[in-house]
Amino acid sequence: MVNPMNGDRRTGGPEEAFITRHHRHDVRDNQCTSSLVKHIKAPLPIVWSLVRRFDQPQRYKPFVSRCIVEGDLRIGTVREVNVKSGLPATTSKERLELLDDEEHIFSMRIVGGDHRLKNYSSIITVHPETIDGRPGTMVIESFVVDVPDGNTKDETCYFVEALINCNLKSLADVCERLAVQDGNGPH
Repeated sequence: MVNPMNGDRRTGGPEEAFITRHHRHDVRDNQCTSSLVKHIKAPLPIVWSLVRRFDQPQRYKPFVSRCIVEGDLRIGTVREVNVKSGLPATTSKERLELLDDEEHIFSMRIVGGDHRLKNYSSIITVHPETIDGRPGTMVIESFVVDVPDGNTKDETCYFVEALINCNLKSLADVCERLAVQDGNGPH
């Protein structure tokens, strides 16, 4: 499912092809999944420089207060994330599954923490595009997660999509501000 964000439409356009190619999740009966798209008015190198920083998610994720990384930044690296108050969690332990600097693909899996997001994994891909005649970036984030006891698939997807929407909006805000500072952003 592609969810409309920022004027996105399900058109069979490039986002559909990227989702088909890069956003494959093995989904079981007790899980929900979704893909979200965000168009950012900033060049891909700026956006990717933030997305790829597994060790610094707080640079754009508003619900993260602190991140401690165990080991080097490579596949299998684990981070402990402290979550700001207001969410039904205080910590999340996450493992880097994929970091491809050529294809601009990032994937992580939650492996522990005091929350209800069991068997959560996500994939983020970053794609260059032109927005209003200027370099821009299309970001696609997809996820799969178990539906907790007492919740429906719709409730679970709605909650996770709301978190991702906040993160993607914050990513856009930070990147567009950086792009303006670099002289590459919207005027």
